[in-house]
Amino acid sequence: MFSYRHAFHAGNHADVLKHLVLIHCVHYLQEKEGALMLIDTHAGAGLYSLREGYATISQESQTGIDRLCLAKKEGGDRPELKSYWDALAAVNPQQDMHYYPGSPLILAKQLRPQDRLRLFELHPSDISILQTNISPLKRDQQIEIRKEDGFTHLKSLLPPSGRRGFVLIDPSYELKSDYRKLETCLSEALERFVTGTYVIWYPVLPRRESMQLPKRLQSICEKYQRPWLQAELRISNQIGEKRLQASGVWVINPVWTLSSYLEKVLPLLQKALGEDQHSAYRLVISKPT
Repeated sequence: MFSYRHAFHAGNHADVLKHLVLIHCVHYLQEKEGALMLIDTHAGAGLYSLREGYATISQESQTGIDRLCLAKKEGGDRPELKSYWDALAAVNPQQDMHYYPGSPLILAKQLRPQDRLRLFELHPSDISILQTNISPLKRDQQIEIRKEDGFTHLKSLLPPSGRRGFVLIDPSYELKSDYRKLETCLSEALERFVTGTYVIWYPVLPRRESMQLPKRLQSICEKYQRPWLQAELRISNQIGEKRLQASGVWVINPVWTLSSYLEKVLPLLQKALGEDQHSAYRLVISKPT
């Protein structure tokens, strides 16, 4: 279960989509002064080198952040991406895009004094690296790192005090059982905290569990009568390609501006990251009941 390392995939197209959604949601939620609980169930190491180590083996950043940087240099910069570029600049003071921040570091740097962050990570190597990357922020009173299974222990943090919370669930899906664990985890979370904003990242794969996941997530939302949003981005569709070619995010209780934001951002991503004529995006929004 510990063979997966996100360092191999850091900065790819899936990270770009996931982090754009994450940053937009958190910024919107922080427009209110009330304290916000942020939770990342599968945190990873927090910071990744794109130019040495694991990332150079798969070179997946070439499908994501590297292409987006090139588009920016060629005049493709847009105001919708400013907060995302700011998050990347925070770990790249020389602006050379040597490092890519993972979700926990992005969330940690967004914290206001009244907010709290809880990070789950089980990998024995990644949790040590995560602690090293979070420590310089000197926010021990706000950030807690737990060597626990986020699927199992998310419910222990819910509902947060103040009943304002954002939860990111992005497992590796390395094991087929992750799909079922996700459903159980999400149902348990909604039983305790039905009004939280939940962002679930998932890979789009020719695998039964992957193809069925959106319908299963929709059923959960219908059970708890929650609004939802689904956004997918495909950069190519090459038979035999081992790298991930498409992924999506499923957002429960999406912030009010997310749909209009993605209507602007997804076409930009398709243009900047698309590799062939099969590149595409999909945006589905639940209808009010």
